[in-house]
Amino acid sequence: MWMEKMMIFLISFLLLGILPGCLPKPKIFSVPDIQLLKEKTVSASDQLITKKPSMSVRYQTNGNSLLVECVVSGITFREMDHSKENVGKLVIWLDGKKKQEASAAAFIMKGLSNGKHQLKLEVVNLQNQPYGLSKELEINIHND
Repeated sequence: MWMEKMMIFLISFLLLGILPGCLPKPKIFSVPDIQLLKEKTVSASDQLITKKPSMSVRYQTNGNSLLVECVVSGITFREMDHSKENVGKLVIWLDGKKKQEASAAAFIMKGLSNGKHQLKLEVVNLQNQPYGLSKELEINIHND
C-alpha cells in the first residue's frame, strides 16, 4: 500500500515537472501594446454616433408628371415623432424657384412643361434650417 502511494507520488511529481515545459508560455503585453488595442476598439454605439445623415434620390417621369423617391438616413419626416432629434421636411426647387415643401420622402409633381428642368431637393428641419443634405438633378419631361 505504501509502495502504491509512493509510485503515484513519483509519477505525479514527474508529470508536474514535465507538463509546464510543454505548455505555451503566456504572452505578456507591454503598456504600448495595450494602448494600441484600445485605440483600435470601436463599439457599435460609437459608430452610430459618428455616422452622418445621407440622402439618395430616385425619380421617374410619366408624361408631364414626375415621381420622386428620397432615401434619407438619420432624419425622420414624421412631424409627430419628436422622440428623435432629427425631424425634417423636403424643400423642392424647380428651375431655381421654390415650388413646394413635402413632409414625406416620396412625392409626385404634376403639370410640368416639356423640356429640361433643374430640380433641387433640400432637407431642412421644421424651422427651415438646412441639415446640409441636398441633391440637384436635371429632369427631362417628354409629354408624349
